[in-house]
Amino acid sequence: MLENIVAVAQSPIAGYGDVSEPAPAPELSSGAAKTAAQATLRELFRVWGLDPEKLGSPQWNPLGSFITPGSRVVLKPNWVLHNNKSGQGIDCLLTHTTLIEAVLQYVALAQPRSVVIGDAPVQGCDFDALRRTCNLDSMVEEFAARGLDVSLVDFRRTLLPGEKLGGTRIENHRGMENFVLFDMKGESLLEPLAADAGKFRVTMYNPDLMRKTHAPGKHQYLIAREVMDADVVINLPKLKCHKKAAITGALKNLVGINGNKEYLPHHRRGGSANGGDCYAGKSWLKDKAEALLDAANRRGPGPVQSLLGRCAHVSLRFARVLGADSNLEGSWYGNDTVWRTCLDLQRILRYGRADGSLQGTPQRSVISITDAIVAGEGEGPMAPTPVFAGFLTGASNPAAADWVHARLMGFDPHKIPLVREAFAGFTFPLATFEPSAVRVSMVDRVQQVDEVRPFNARAFLPPKGWKGHCELGAQEC
Repeated sequence: MLENIVAVAQSPIAGYGDVSEPAPAPELSSGAAKTAAQATLRELFRVWGLDPEKLGSPQWNPLGSFITPGSRVVLKPNWVLHNNKSGQGIDCLLTHTTLIEAVLQYVALAQPRSVVIGDAPVQGCDFDALRRTCNLDSMVEEFAARGLDVSLVDFRRTLLPGEKLGGTRIENHRGMENFVLFDMKGESLLEPLAADAGKFRVTMYNPDLMRKTHAPGKHQYLIAREVMDADVVINLPKLKCHKKAAITGALKNLVGINGNKEYLPHHRRGGSANGGDCYAGKSWLKDKAEALLDAANRRGPGPVQSLLGRCAHVSLRFARVLGADSNLEGSWYGNDTVWRTCLDLQRILRYGRADGSLQGTPQRSVISITDAIVAGEGEGPMAPTPVFAGFLTGASNPAAADWVHARLMGFDPHKIPLVREAFAGFTFPLATFEPSAVRVSMVDRVQQVDEVRPFNARAFLPPKGWKGHCELGAQEC
């Protein structure tokens, strides 16, 4: 399978319901692709060129190109949070269950040994509520009844019920024996920033814990053992805008294979004028707000932690009154940290072994099937608003996938570090070809990546901190 190929299929309807005219699908037990996700996924596999000789027959097995009988398979959806903080519903927030179900139907045809569907949402996610809202348990029960060994797993070790500082925090929710510790040492893409490793931050986590995982020559990640034991990983991102990284798609989605967020630097404390990338320039009030948040995150749950958190937000409100923006967590185009973390995780998935070492050749098959039937724009990943983009993409290379995603969103991939740097020539590379070599297979035509435009000339609205800094030129849309 050529890694420079990205397949794109358009949905017959703008949503996830049943299609008016189901497409014949003799390979499925139902004999037809009845939902939008099923119909679009089937078309995606066709334009991707998977198992073309058997297309249209009951023996068609498109994922057999990646999954051999007896393989251990992991599906990694985007389950970031149980509700959308924009109030605009979960269709633009999470990988839709009908797509996960459609992928499972084709996974089952390949006769795997086992299937794990897992993610590590933010610590405030109510996973039980997410399971209910997305009907995940009934989906799993249905496939288990057909004989598929399938399970749902919450990869998190830390939970924060109620989502607020000061509330009860549950640690060691999942035992360390269920994870593999990786240390990328000087090979980490964070190493060029490690002289100031004490500035690494991730929102609502104790910065002292991150000092233990990231320092000069030391860059640790804690990866779910199921992922490292897998023969095949199917990455199932939801395509959205992202406040810190501009977009979240095939590359960013792997944050959820890591069990503790204190292994995941997302930004550096301070404004850009003071050697940080939390926000642009400098602000005395924002600096105080950061100090208060650090103090809160260092304390145990309780009223003092809650008070410190409230004081931090008061400082931020005063900063806004004086003309500053509301950014206090690296949510802008100058974030030079988060892309490095994301690409480190991609390298671990590609080259990592279950003993915590990295090998010079890929250790498992990894493909990405990205859900953009309803995508998210604006203040993602947790407060997006819906875009009825109406497509799925498929790729065996995440860098190529996100280069195409950026253009389909109306963004310039050259301006987005997460996408641009994925093609850089570091050790344990993610792409061995240039972006110009990416080709897009759509309907019955293969086109060059620079020909790709947003469907219906409808570009996504970028996050506020990226507006004016990531878009394609008007002539390119």
